[in-house]
Amino acid sequence: MLRRLTIRDFVIVDRLELEFGAGFGALTGETGAGKSILLDALGLALGSRADSGVVRVGQAKADIVAEFGLPPGGGLADWLDEQELPPDDDTVILRRVVDANGRGKAWINGVPVTLAQLRVAGDWLADIHGQHAHHALLRADAQRQLLDTHAGAAPLGAAVATCWREWQRISELRRNAELDSAASARERELLTWQLKELKDLAFNGEEWVELNAEHGRLAHAAGLMEGADETLEALGEGDYAVSVVLGRLDARLDEMSSIDASLNEVRDLLASAAIQADEALHALRRYRDRLDLDPQRLGEIERRITAVMDVARKYRVAPEALPELEANWCQRLTELEASADPARLEAAEAAARAAYDAAASRLSAARAPAAVKLSAEITEAMQSLAMEGGRFEVSLAPCEPTLHGAENVEFLVAANQGQSLRGLAKVASGGELSRIGLAIQVMTSRDSATPTLIFDEVDVGIGGRVAEIVGKLLHRLGRDRQVLCVTHLPQVAACADWQWQIAKAERGGETLSAVTALDAGQRVEEIARMLGGVSITDTTRRHAAEMLGQV
Repeated sequence: MLRRLTIRDFVIVDRLELEFGAGFGALTGETGAGKSILLDALGLALGSRADSGVVRVGQAKADIVAEFGLPPGGGLADWLDEQELPPDDDTVILRRVVDANGRGKAWINGVPVTLAQLRVAGDWLADIHGQHAHHALLRADAQRQLLDTHAGAAPLGAAVATCWREWQRISELRRNAELDSAASARERELLTWQLKELKDLAFNGEEWVELNAEHGRLAHAAGLMEGADETLEALGEGDYAVSVVLGRLDARLDEMSSIDASLNEVRDLLASAAIQADEALHALRRYRDRLDLDPQRLGEIERRITAVMDVARKYRVAPEALPELEANWCQRLTELEASADPARLEAAEAAARAAYDAAASRLSAARAPAAVKLSAEITEAMQSLAMEGGRFEVSLAPCEPTLHGAENVEFLVAANQGQSLRGLAKVASGGELSRIGLAIQVMTSRDSATPTLIFDEVDVGIGGRVAEIVGKLLHRLGRDRQVLCVTHLPQVAACADWQWQIAKAERGGETLSAVTALDAGQRVEEIARMLGGVSITDTTRRHAAEMLGQV
């Protein structure tokens, strides 16, 4: 869960250090006091986009640090290990800095990361439902993704998409083969001839290295022989050869060191030099014995090099690239031969279609029970949200095969008794849409593995008894995970396990946001303010205390 949030110079916040508790927490305060600003700051730490406008006026940068407990299950821990971002004990720290010029930086556990990496970690740690999240549910793709997530079928959906793309690729190959058979035949003929030329050349990259090395030796054989003879004479022949002189000096120093031991080191060094000179002499003699002038072999090598160079120039590649060119042509010829065989392509297309059908069938089988279950849960929730007799249904209408499966997913709603089911996008009342959207968010959040759920004024458009029911829904949700809710409704706030008040304050000529953790007495006053507005009476306070006592 979210343990601590530190905010510096963000919009109208100069510096805040907040420690969060478990369960359901309510963030309340006057309109414009900065309630949603806290969640916007947290959103930045979780990887949302930012611009220079988030930096407090007159400051160089905004700095947000969010500290989370490592969720159980190992998923995030494994990902952090893969990215070499190990947590400190069970703590994950996300940090985001945005400069006044709009540039930003991000860290996870003190290590610089990309914004994409920050988002991945953020998705494991928290889920934010914004004020207008229910509007996203009007999109068909959002409805489908929500159902698949609820059903645990996201991997099946990805498999269907992979099979679809492979099926379409092979289908396109077959169609292209049918449309362009003549051009394909000409290309096959040319490739066959070119590959024969390369196969006849029988060339490989290792041979090229060996050819050049041997050519260098043979082309300079005379010079090498002359140099070897000259060096052999200097090293080992004649009275003043190096090895002979070193031998005499070594013997002389050996006599001298028997008289003066301080010469032992010099004697040893000279003895080592004599040994090395002798070894060099023997090695050079062996090398000279192998050297020979071989004009015939030199000519063979030069003809081979010329043949390789001619083919390389013809196809405009470096000689060492000829083996790779041959491999590419072989692969292309294989593809063309396959495309020239209609029966083979049709069989491959049929196999790809069968693989798609099998994957889509598995996805449909996972979606069907989840759709029934979600329909019943949302319908039940609607009865307590002032939509008695209303119905919700996840429709799975069979359709032609698509990237997303063999059925269209659509949310259908009848907001009142006796009304027919219609698409969620056609619900006329904004209040009804808000309530249905809230029910969907709360119900589907129960299946989420995300440990922290955040609701930013998702209770807009409701009130009275319905607001109390929403508060109780969030309170029940808070038994299993951490729930944070920005709300303007006293009925919702009264259901929270803990409550913070966000207010504006004047400091140093600036209007800044301040946060107060409310105790029991302060909660009564805040709930009373939310109930009664400017004028708070004893009756309002008793009503507030009564509401808090009902939780």
